Amino acid sequence: MPANALQSPPTSMTWMTPPPPSATTSPTVPPAPAAPIAPIDFPLDAAHGGGALWDRVAGRAADWLESRHLPARDAVLLLPFAQHLAPARRAWMALSRWQPRIETTHSLASALGPSALAQAQQLTGDAAIDALAARALLRGQSWARQLLDDDPRTHDAAVQRLVEAAHALARAAALRDPARRSEFWDQGRQILAGQSGVGHLERALLAVALEWAAADPRAPATDGLFSLRPSAWIHLRCGGPDPLADALLDSAEAAGIPCLRLSADLPLDHVFDGGGGLTGRVEQAVCDDFEDLAQCSAASVLDHLLAGRAPVALIAQDRVLLRRVRALLERQGLGIQDETGWTLATTAPAAQLMALLRATRRDATVDDCLAWMKTPLAASLRDRGGSAALSALEARCRQRGWSAPQAVRVDKLLPGSARLWEAAQEALAPLRDARGAQALEAWLTLLRDMLKQLGADDQLDRQPAGGPQVLDALWLRRSPWPGSAHEAVLKEAQLTASEFVAWVSDTLEAAQYVPPLQGGLQIMITPLARTMLRPFGAIVLPGADAATLGPVPPGPVLIGDSLARQLGLPTVEDKRLALSWQFAQLLRAPAVTLLRRGHLGSEPLAASPLLDRLDLAMQAAGQGALPHWTDPRLTQAVPAAHTRRASAHAPGRLPATLSASAVESLRQCPYQFFARVVLGLRESNELEVQADKRDYGTWLHAVLHQFHQERAGAAGSSLDDEARLQRAAQDQMRELGLSPAEFLPYSASFARFAPAYLDWLAGREAEGQRYDRGELERRVQPWAGIEPALEDLALLGRIDRVDEGMDGHLLIDYKTGSVKGLKDKVAEPLEDTQLTVYAVLMGAGEGQGGGSAAGGAGGGEARRLRAQYLALDDAKGPTEIEHDHVEDTAATMLDGLRADLMAIHGGDALPALGEGVACEYCEMRGLCRRDDWEGAAP
Repeated sequence: MPANALQSPPTSMTWMTPPPPSATTSPTVPPAPAAPIAPIDFPLDAAHGGGALWDRVAGRAADWLESRHLPARDAVLLLPFAQHLAPARRAWMALSRWQPRIETTHSLASALGPSALAQAQQLTGDAAIDALAARALLRGQSWARQLLDDDPRTHDAAVQRLVEAAHALARAAALRDPARRSEFWDQGRQILAGQSGVGHLERALLAVALEWAAADPRAPATDGLFSLRPSAWIHLRCGGPDPLADALLDSAEAAGIPCLRLSADLPLDHVFDGGGGLTGRVEQAVCDDFEDLAQCSAASVLDHLLAGRAPVALIAQDRVLLRRVRALLERQGLGIQDETGWTLATTAPAAQLMALLRATRRDATVDDCLAWMKTPLAASLRDRGGSAALSALEARCRQRGWSAPQAVRVDKLLPGSARLWEAAQEALAPLRDARGAQALEAWLTLLRDMLKQLGADDQLDRQPAGGPQVLDALWLRRSPWPGSAHEAVLKEAQLTASEFVAWVSDTLEAAQYVPPLQGGLQIMITPLARTMLRPFGAIVLPGADAATLGPVPPGPVLIGDSLARQLGLPTVEDKRLALSWQFAQLLRAPAVTLLRRGHLGSEPLAASPLLDRLDLAMQAAGQGALPHWTDPRLTQAVPAAHTRRASAHAPGRLPATLSASAVESLRQCPYQFFARVVLGLRESNELEVQADKRDYGTWLHAVLHQFHQERAGAAGSSLDDEARLQRAAQDQMRELGLSPAEFLPYSASFARFAPAYLDWLAGREAEGQRYDRGELERRVQPWAGIEPALEDLALLGRIDRVDEGMDGHLLIDYKTGSVKGLKDKVAEPLEDTQLTVYAVLMGAGEGQGGGSAAGGAGGGEARRLRAQYLALDDAKGPTEIEHDHVEDTAATMLDGLRADLMAIHGGDALPALGEGVACEYCEMRGLCRRDDWEGAAP
């Protein structure tokens, strides 16, 4: 690229879009006169519909050659698409005459020889590779280096825009006559030099794109067409102008070669002006929503097939909708060919590889690692750990709340899970521990070695739906040609780990996977443009609404519509006109079904403007409005079956142990107790990356326990209480694997909490209260020797803290919730389950049950037992909320709990109550089908 490609660096680094011309400075442009309607060579009538049109094309071209005494075997017939070659050749064979060479411009150019290989710094057409080359290209521009330093994200966007513009300019230049291509580049330079105003960065990038594309000395393969000298050129136009074919025929005519230009285009607004009418059946359907549209589309396809109209073209106008339609059709075992293909990144092998790469990032979470370890690429690791190792590992991580890999404690894992985790971390280490920027080739070598070590390369290769294509797209099992642009980029591009992962993602997004046809062809999924002039039995177009059929893809961001018009690139208006020509060709098919949604959410959704134009053209020609599609689906009346309130029975199936939360569950909703305790169902904890209030509560409990344990055993220590509390905070942060950065808000709260807590502690100790034990595990059998059915049933729990006072023991449960909620709980003592159960665990109510306690407080005369919640994060400092007369409450609760458990043991129902706040957040709501009960509240 010439060194003076940029006249001056931009004065602004802001990503800006040039404003539209001001009305005060632009001259008033009179409206352009209406373009004359070109003659229609192949009108819309019975003689030019479906396969008959190719007979007319062949006859018309043969007659023209014969009338001019031109040898047909030396002539060339150019068609729009490769899919047109077979029907055109069949039509010529039916004439029993010499056949011309029937090709497309690209198939003919390919037959003349391969395209030249892109060398270093030349455009390859591979967006991901060219983006890396563009980065290197911009490093030679001082303003681009400054942009990279100031705003890396804007720099990355600039690189993408640069590649996009360079590709568009290179494609446009390749469509020109080689003898006039230099004029195209000179014209582009003149236009850019004449621009002024804002948008300095955009103009600079576009200048680089233009010079990059212009500096490529390779001649496109299609340039060889201009040196051919057939007896005649014949070109069939369909779907709008073909710039390459037009340039080729213009050059041939200038050289004296006879040329015939045929057009199969149908102007949508005047499609019936020749007196013809619809050659087939065209219907429209308005559906209620997305699912209704998908089902109606599938039903329409099946209806056409049952009527013998095969193959059916299913137009890929809305890819999301089409995935659903295809899923419905695949259930019928039909032969489906997809010409559009899928983005390679959406295939299972690509998703598995990206899961592996996400697990290698230095900021990867445990969720990322588990997601990869569940894929086929980690099968060898799972075999090493054992069949149940992965599920046990995930369960332990969720139980412990380990969200970062650094937090995982191998010594706390089961042996199989520990082997699996260590093997996985060892496998990830080469990529994860790589430092700094490396050549792309070095990253690919690391990835290739990792896959080979895991046996994952064979796993990918064995997956037919995209596995081999993933390996090829990423250069993992092939090498670029020596001296090629791909080889240069792989060797020279320096990427960090995150940039390498982004490059892999971009490469997979840019590549396509076309699934093979299974069975005989019945349905062809294809874009609208590829349906033109093809012998389909019927065409189904889902998504004929204003949001889907009408908008056209924008051009390159750096090349606005006005600039595109000056450069001769397709404008938005050109694309809309081409879309209307493509849509009009549907009318040649024997049957067409156009389906759309009437609403998008709560908003009405209009029909496509193309549909409106067709409707107006039909009415103007006296053919009436578009008929409505008749739904072939059978309607079946299904009587409403209301769901009764859920209920269960568990005779003789009492649990072996009950915790405070289990007792609370029984009191709140018997069916919830059945699901949680009897069935043992649990909702898996989320592995949250960001620390939340639950993490804060767990950490604060651990901090206070360590503080008091060390304080109780630190007689004579010089460390003061505040320093000991701060040390405990740091120790527990490391123990729980909490990130200091993510935990910063809670650390700030702790800075306010610590002195307030120490003040509260000093006050209580001045009153004679002393810390006795913490995290006390207790287990009692309150009905041992009293109720045979409950003989072995135990209550168990862990008490946060037990203090020793002048008059007895004080049970303390730490809370980080609101003080008001705790006060409301103890206001009705019988509603407070937690402290009541803790009192039972410490021996309260034994006179009622006569049971035994394990891990008791010791012998001696009975002393008073108190229990309280200690709200730790109240703005006023630690606040005590006492449960008065907790021993009396414990005795009452034991009586009631005994009666409830005996009723369950005897087979009484455990109904779902469906009431109260507990029901709103119950994880068993889907099991009891609360929302489906007869008369259920919304």
